[in-house]
Amino acid sequence: MDIFEKCGQFTEAREVMATGLYPYFIPMSDNEGTEVTYDGRRIIMIGSNNYLGLTTHPKVQAAAIEGIEKYGTSCTGSRFLNGTLRLHEELEERLAAFVGKESALVFSTGMQVNLGAISALVGPKDYVIIDKDNHASIVDGCLLGRGKMRRFRHNDLDHLERILKKLPADAGRMVIVDGVFSMGGDISNLPELVPLCKKYGARIYVDDAHSLGVLGNGRGTAAHFGLTDDVDLIMGTFSKSFASIGGFIAGDAEVMHFVQHRARSFMFSASLPASNSMAAMASLEIMETEPQHVEQLWDNGMKMLNGLNELGFNTGRTQTPIIPVIIGEDEPTFLTWKLLFERGLFTNAVRTPAVPKGESCLRTSYMATHTEEQLDQALAIMGDTGRQLGLIA
Repeated sequence: MDIFEKCGQFTEAREVMATGLYPYFIPMSDNEGTEVTYDGRRIIMIGSNNYLGLTTHPKVQAAAIEGIEKYGTSCTGSRFLNGTLRLHEELEERLAAFVGKESALVFSTGMQVNLGAISALVGPKDYVIIDKDNHASIVDGCLLGRGKMRRFRHNDLDHLERILKKLPADAGRMVIVDGVFSMGGDISNLPELVPLCKKYGARIYVDDAHSLGVLGNGRGTAAHFGLTDDVDLIMGTFSKSFASIGGFIAGDAEVMHFVQHRARSFMFSASLPASNSMAAMASLEIMETEPQHVEQLWDNGMKMLNGLNELGFNTGRTQTPIIPVIIGEDEPTFLTWKLLFERGLFTNAVRTPAVPKGESCLRTSYMATHTEEQLDQALAIMGDTGRQLGLIA
């Protein structure tokens, strides 16, 4: 069998393309945060992870430009060899202090954090137990590791305890959860998870990709619940509230030292360019000194949640400015996405495996920089389209 034969047999995406409802890989010619341009049309963006709207903040843009002017466009090497700048170390120190941990380590992408840190820490005699709704990067990090992976039903801590009870007494164990779940918008139940993990001697790793800049005055899920000292590892990305690209892991210094020398995605990838590092640091400074951005994000998110619920949409279990509009099956989800897009509203059509089968949805998310007028227009478009398609009365 030719190894490429499977490529020709993959027809699923082409079949959706043929219907005119394909919702992915949309090439935009301009992106100003709350609005984007496609084919000459201005479209309101309610599908971005730019929660604080900092990608267009003058301080962040100026920092990125300064990074290029001072350091050039690339470090052209891994952190392990020639790619470490004092700037990287300064950013790590600032991030560790921000999330309340002793030390931090900056990777070139958020995906690489989970691939590298998890696979480095979970050895052949260890178990890693994860929430079924965790991000794909966590699953892949577990698969790369040599330990045994177990999955518990979403936010079901009784199920988690049953799994922990069955593990060998001498096995290392680590529980990994998203702080804010990226599709459902709900928050991990850390107040109950922490004592359960302590009871069974399990370390706790929280993926705060969608929590930093959102919860705990921007400091994440553990800070939101007052449990920073009870969580062992905090992971974050720069591609969302930090308005850049990259990621980090924070925890005890000796753990960071180990990951630094064992995480293959860290050791064998080119380091984060200075422009991205400085943009992330500028965003961090804004979060530390300008709390109004987080407050405005929540005002906008709650306005949309209340508005969508009043219209009659099913918004699931969300507790944050990530708001799914659950439709159910793929085809009506894609059709709804298409009509919204044509009417000037950018959402994300999400289907299995990102969400359970039968729970396809439009993932919407909001920014601190959305205006009242934009949000009112978004609700009007959502309402008209939902009524036309019979999704709401």
